Amino acid sequence: MGEDTRSEVYAELAALGPYGTHPGHALITMVEPHPGHEYAYNRWYEDDHYYAGAMAMPWMYAGRRWAATRDLQLLRYPEKSAVAQPVTAGCYLSTYWITDGRYDDHMKWTVGINKRLNRDGRVYQDRTHVFTAFQDHLATVYRDGAAGPRDVHALDHPYQGLVLEVIDAEGAERRAELLEWLRARQLPRGLAGSAAAMVVVFRPTPLPGDRMSYVKQVEGVDTRLTLLWFLQADPRECWSEHFAHHADAVTESGLGRVELVAPFIPTVPGTDTYVDQLR
Repeated sequence: MGEDTRSEVYAELAALGPYGTHPGHALITMVEPHPGHEYAYNRWYEDDHYYAGAMAMPWMYAGRRWAATRDLQLLRYPEKSAVAQPVTAGCYLSTYWITDGRYDDHMKWTVGINKRLNRDGRVYQDRTHVFTAFQDHLATVYRDGAAGPRDVHALDHPYQGLVLEVIDAEGAERRAELLEWLRARQLPRGLAGSAAAMVVVFRPTPLPGDRMSYVKQVEGVDTRLTLLWFLQADPRECWSEHFAHHADAVTESGLGRVELVAPFIPTVPGTDTYVDQLR
């Protein structure tokens, strides 16, 4: 007899609740392996945790890992960031889509499985969570209208780069105004003629009280917006023209301040590509 998995309830659960394809929620996690642990961390995350700690979970249906080599880290700004101290911290980024309306169900599972993984010695300790938050989807803006992949495809389409941008509104009461300004004016302007095919906008949600102790509580829940720019070119090829001055327009708007603009390139699954370029 195999281990009891309570398989009799799976058919019952499958018949209940939303099951659309819209990425209603996301997990966005930027992590810094401790010096000297880069290779071991990469193999643990890619061979074990990406699957057992993420993709195998209910309602988490798409994922992709990204890396910031040292030259990409040095492009980040602002120097004094409320997200990363120093601003170069966090050389790996993982992004996951979660089915709309399934956040609570997923969180119950993820807390339970991560407690089990930790108990079984399958959590790599020599790392620091620089920016880890579950997020609610707010908007997606496309460069080319109806043409091209949608946000549901973004983590499977072979994009060549990603830019993580974090913006804090000037107070909780102004976040909605900041979002509308971004959605209607600034993001379409930033996408036009650029290598970015789309930008997906989220707001962070607080982590549950029974989260793992090594993950700090989310900051800026009431004021912060998280933007993911999906690029059809290496970010180094378009940085100066399209991303190096994002903070200027936000500052001039008076609606908020940019706390991080950070470029990444996709990892190559099953390899240690880029690990020797992180430091």
